[in-house]
Amino acid sequence: MMHTRLARVPGSVIMQPTTQCLPMDCTYCYLPFRKMKHLMPVEVAKAVAGPVNEWAAANPRFEVVWHGGEPLAAGREHLAALMAPFEDVKHSVQTNAALIDDAWCEFLLEHQVHVGVSIDGPEDMNTHRLTLAGRPGFRVIMRGMERLHRHGIPLSAIAVVSDPDPDAAGRFYAFFADLGVTTLGVNVEEEEGVNLGAKDADPVRAAEFWTALADAWRANPVVRLREVDRVLNFAGAVLGSHVTAPTPTSAPWDPLPTVAYDGGVIMLSPELAGFNDSRFGDFTTGNVLHTGLDALVAEAEDRTPWISEFWNGVDACRATCPTFAFCGGAHAANRYFEHDGRFDGTRTQYCTTAKIALLEGVTRHVHEHRP
Repeated sequence: MMHTRLARVPGSVIMQPTTQCLPMDCTYCYLPFRKMKHLMPVEVAKAVAGPVNEWAAANPRFEVVWHGGEPLAAGREHLAALMAPFEDVKHSVQTNAALIDDAWCEFLLEHQVHVGVSIDGPEDMNTHRLTLAGRPGFRVIMRGMERLHRHGIPLSAIAVVSDPDPDAAGRFYAFFADLGVTTLGVNVEEEEGVNLGAKDADPVRAAEFWTALADAWRANPVVRLREVDRVLNFAGAVLGSHVTAPTPTSAPWDPLPTVAYDGGVIMLSPELAGFNDSRFGDFTTGNVLHTGLDALVAEAEDRTPWISEFWNGVDACRATCPTFAFCGGAHAANRYFEHDGRFDGTRTQYCTTAKIALLEGVTRHVHEHRP
């Protein structure tokens, strides 16, 4: 067995209850089967629940993340059946909110599901979020969020920023602050999967966007900004000024297993699910219907040929990139889709705009507000 860099126990598992994404058809989506209704059989959930329940017994923060497609497109009855085998885990769902009605709100409350909504900011910033009919999806999403609020369901948000414009950062942040979201994750649009249209963002402009976003947060710190937190935690860990999470290079990698609708397990990069490669096949480590998830995680590096090539890319980043200590190396899917099907390339567009520019931008913000 080779030396392992992956943790033997994950902190969460991502479940794909369906590939279908109703009623949305976002222009930047990377999912290959979002218009097909592949449903996860209950047998897959039961197979995953065995080891997950053991992990959760030892880790009260263990999370089962229902991600799609649009998880709610599986339907309440089927999603309830998929959740039933899990015990003492924290459930969360990432949804476009378009299907949310009062019955769904009652379901989410009954099952104590944390809700994350995908929305990209004010209406004029949501031009890529279209319905299957080609119409703007903003009002449909907002209607679902309003129902969540009426039922007292707290929510976080993930936004995709296709144009990191520093002049728009303040209005972007204010939108989420006014919505009352608890946490905001900001993803600069990436070239991956079937999305080949992402623009090459100017790294200087991207850094200015992150500075302006951090400025807006400081002026009204009511929303936890995931990316700003990462930079501040990293700085705290490096300086030793306070207790923080480990830096990306100081602990084993979380394998982040993603269980596809058919039981296939993808490690490290959910974005690889549903794709095939002439060298690596379907990227899966195995299938939970044939091998326990605990065994797949423990033996992932022996079972998954592409991971060794990925580690070569991480080592190349370590040797050449001055910001490696912060990011720990480019994400696997970004490497693969930006480097012509290879995992051992180094810098990616995602690195430039969402790691390097982020670190530079938030660091500039800290310097400008230093007492």
